[in-house]
Amino acid sequence: MNSLVNRKLNLFLLIVVACLSGCNTTPAENTPNEPVERKIAVVIHGGAGTVSRENMDSVTEVAYRAKLDEALQAAYTILEDGGSSCDAIQAAIVMMENSPLFNAGVGAVFTATGENELDASIMRGEDLNAGAVAGVKTVKNPILAAYQVMINSPHVMLAREGAEQFAKERGLELVDPSYFSTDPRKAQLEKAIKKVEKEYGTVGAVAVDRQGNICAATSTGGMTNKKWGRIGDSPVIGAGTYANNNTCGFSGTGHGEYYIRTAAAHDVSALMEYKNLSVEEAAQTVMDKITKMDALGGMIAMDRFGNVAMPFNTSGMYRGYRKEGEMAVIKIFQGE
Repeated sequence: MNSLVNRKLNLFLLIVVACLSGCNTTPAENTPNEPVERKIAVVIHGGAGTVSRENMDSVTEVAYRAKLDEALQAAYTILEDGGSSCDAIQAAIVMMENSPLFNAGVGAVFTATGENELDASIMRGEDLNAGAVAGVKTVKNPILAAYQVMINSPHVMLAREGAEQFAKERGLELVDPSYFSTDPRKAQLEKAIKKVEKEYGTVGAVAVDRQGNICAATSTGGMTNKKWGRIGDSPVIGAGTYANNNTCGFSGTGHGEYYIRTAAAHDVSALMEYKNLSVEEAAQTVMDKITKMDALGGMIAMDRFGNVAMPFNTSGMYRGYRKEGEMAVIKIFQGE
């Protein structure tokens, strides 16, 4: 009897030892996943359209490249210092909103009634939170108002007088509507009245920070000679702007109605999530879809690893990016 008990005890001990040996792992494997520090990256655009070497003088080209680089570096510096991706892209977009070169902020185009109505949106990929403003006329930097909607309101989009009142209550700078008026945009309106305008100067940015969080944003003055309170894709989450840490961040520029109808921004994300396409493949697929609809435009997209896509179907698109460990890249024309 004792012999049988001893054999069972020995067998039990052997099983325990074997289990302990098989379950033995390194501390790193047993401990919960610690945050992985990602490489930072940022991509921006200043709009797509009839931009070609033939119709742009060297002085103008230098000015655009310099301002794009300035906006890119403003964002990258924040990321480099450990700042968030949302702070970084706001810095880049404010830089472009404050430049008359772009159709956003002070350089916004005119409506059919000779006014400037601005739209902007921002989205955070970490929790899918988002904010947008549409049709504002006195908010100096609409992107800052969109951010405030995201972090300090229960809503996603505010429009017109309500958005302006909200911006005022949040302490943002308001200006007289004449601030946005520039002579080149007045001339552009006159031209657009006679002929359909095919230049889309929307601005946008996408960034990924050290924590791997993606943020995307877009700001615009809309379409030249727009009527009846028209609102395009830029403030529409899923159309002109989208961000999801699991897929990518997106900002579009172009004929906004088609971006809304195709849910372009979300479509890129969905192709990555459900078909396992790369960000480059997904963005090009959506760009091809828009092209087949005889619409013009472009887009930027970036995944959490800093892979960048910048497809467009016009003669040019103001664009640039910078990744950690690499020099900044600035491009304007097709073929660059």
